[in-house]
Amino acid sequence: MVTATAHPLDWHFHIFWTVALPVLLLAYFTATRARENRPTRRQLALFVLGVVLLAGAVLWPLGDLAAHWSLVALVLQRLLLMLAVPPLLVAGTPRPVLAWLTRPAPIDAVLRVIVRPLPAVAIVTAVAVGTLTTGAVNEMARSDAVRVALQLLVLAAGCVLWAPALSQLPGAKRLSSLGRGGYLIVQSIVPSFLSIVWIFARHPLYPPFDHRTRFAGMSAVLDQQLAGFVAKLSTIAVLWTVAFVIMTRSADGNEDGDPLIWSDVEREIERAERRQRRSVWRPPPMA
Repeated sequence: MVTATAHPLDWHFHIFWTVALPVLLLAYFTATRARENRPTRRQLALFVLGVVLLAGAVLWPLGDLAAHWSLVALVLQRLLLMLAVPPLLVAGTPRPVLAWLTRPAPIDAVLRVIVRPLPAVAIVTAVAVGTLTTGAVNEMARSDAVRVALQLLVLAAGCVLWAPALSQLPGAKRLSSLGRGGYLIVQSIVPSFLSIVWIFARHPLYPPFDHRTRFAGMSAVLDQQLAGFVAKLSTIAVLWTVAFVIMTRSADGNEDGDPLIWSDVEREIERAERRQRRSVWRPPPMA
């Protein structure tokens, strides 16, 4: 809890992320040690950048400001966790490693759902709104465990957000470039409607950010309104830019028709074998 004498830039030790971030890097380098799994220089750079941005989002100072002091900081943290970190980590992971990570049947079953636009929009909207209710933000400010759980949930929602637009996921049905662009535009609009509430609210909605000691000289209401503009404009800027690039490349003849690769064929064979095993095994008839 933040005390009356606390300062916005007080440093706090984040034990979970201090351990988890090096473990993530160690797991990556271990998984890519084999020759067939080795990343390109670009993939390595993207993955390391994703880890650096993840560290910047959850550690001091942004992590502490987002937990106790500023809705703007919380929005910036969520933008990093949803819009920046997931695509960098996925794009930085070699396909054989992605295939291995998503091979277990439960994970593959989830993947087959989240690569479809409608479920992805519904899941991202539910997480984006649900984790920003007053109760959720209050619990995040009070409990380190709840805060980490919500950060992981937002990070997972970011993976869901990008899943239909990424071509690296094995066995995922590829949307057309127009479909991917349209999907990203919808994702930029639907989950961020809460920002409109922040912009027009005339009183603080989140007690953890309503302090006598003001961060950057801003009142809680001004911080809330600024957070609404940052959330709305940043989300639109990022997702519309990516959508524009995807559709422009398609118009230039540089997109669509992604080549079929072995990991896709292998995944479809595995799925067919699972379906065959389920059809062969039937429960015994009831007496």
